[in-house]
Amino acid sequence: MMIKKDVIIIGGGAAGLAAATACRRLGIEDLLIIERETTLGGILKQCIHDGFGLIKFKQSYTGPEYAQKYIDQVEELKIPYLLDSMVIDLSADRVLTVANKEGLHKFQTRAVILAMGCRERTRGALSIPGNRPAGIYTAGVAQNLINIHNYMIGKEIVILGSGDIGLIMARRLTLEGAKVKMVLEILPYGSGLPRNFNQCLFDYDIPLYLRHTVVNIKGDKRLQSVTIAEVDEQGRALPQTLKEIPCDTLLLSVGLIPENELSQLAGITLDPVTGGAMVDEFGQTNIPGIFTCGNALQVHDIVDNVSLEGEQIASGVAKYLSIGLSKKIDLSVQAGEGIRYVLPQRLHYLEDTIFSFRVQRPGHHQTLVFKTNQHLIKKKTFLQVNPAEMIRIKLSAQELAGLSNLKVELEL
Repeated sequence: MMIKKDVIIIGGGAAGLAAATACRRLGIEDLLIIERETTLGGILKQCIHDGFGLIKFKQSYTGPEYAQKYIDQVEELKIPYLLDSMVIDLSADRVLTVANKEGLHKFQTRAVILAMGCRERTRGALSIPGNRPAGIYTAGVAQNLINIHNYMIGKEIVILGSGDIGLIMARRLTLEGAKVKMVLEILPYGSGLPRNFNQCLFDYDIPLYLRHTVVNIKGDKRLQSVTIAEVDEQGRALPQTLKEIPCDTLLLSVGLIPENELSQLAGITLDPVTGGAMVDEFGQTNIPGIFTCGNALQVHDIVDNVSLEGEQIASGVAKYLSIGLSKKIDLSVQAGEGIRYVLPQRLHYLEDTIFSFRVQRPGHHQTLVFKTNQHLIKKKTFLQVNPAEMIRIKLSAQELAGLSNLKVELEL
């Protein structure tokens, strides 16, 4: 039997919960959240450190506390949800196949919001040579084991990659009595937020080695050591710098990948840089009626922005359901000099629009410009910029009026 809904939100994490509550407040009554885990909240449930909510709620919360703020709203607004249910197929005409312990279910929906989040890169993605002993974890898996299951993963730790979860776990493991010997980063600069380097590494005298990586893994049943090396500008190991480091645990914090297998099944066009969908200012993909937000769209550094993005696309969903979204303009948006990517990639409706993007490398006293081929639209100078920190800037409909193209770049 086909079950019909106006809106289905795939994912019950920060983005999905925010999108659902915003949709309900805009008058959308017939909606449903589908979550593959046994509880709502997503990855926030295992993030027991504080610092969440400073932008959204002007107060610092732990991850579970932040998630609970939205879960409480879902309950108050009586938004229905399915738990322990996996969406295994999504078609371009917005038909979902969902599997749970009751069997397979088919849903036809007028609009879909993709909020599946992201996953970690693993050892396989890095192709690190060597044995395959126990003791090698991604940072998020280690976080889950320690914070949710009360399982200590090791005593002598090497961390590869300076992503935020790895930095946070360096502090967590130290507080639990482990010895974090070092954090290695293949880039010439850190990948995480500056505050996490200060609070999680430097405050605990944990050394950070830039331009270093792991080139070999040794151990039979359990990890015994890793071989590290300095790398050149092309990321190639320098043989004269090889060094063996005894350890029983290797933690990988080497990046996140937006979950978009469902998007591909539906024929959604993905951005090769972000790994998320190509979208317009309402977060709508190239498939009418399918919207996306949060870490499924682009990997965020701050969960508050995940929630804000979820809330922002709700207005587009509401307009799509009530009057449709008829394209008024076709404005392409491009990442220029010094910018890794920019979202949205196209504008169609001439609305006030928040653009989010990341720079390619760290810098000081950098001026960001929005321009067309002929005209300067807007500029803003930053004391410093960092690839780890997403930048969000709003342009008004008046500033965007009459444009056929828009480029975001750093001024030379």
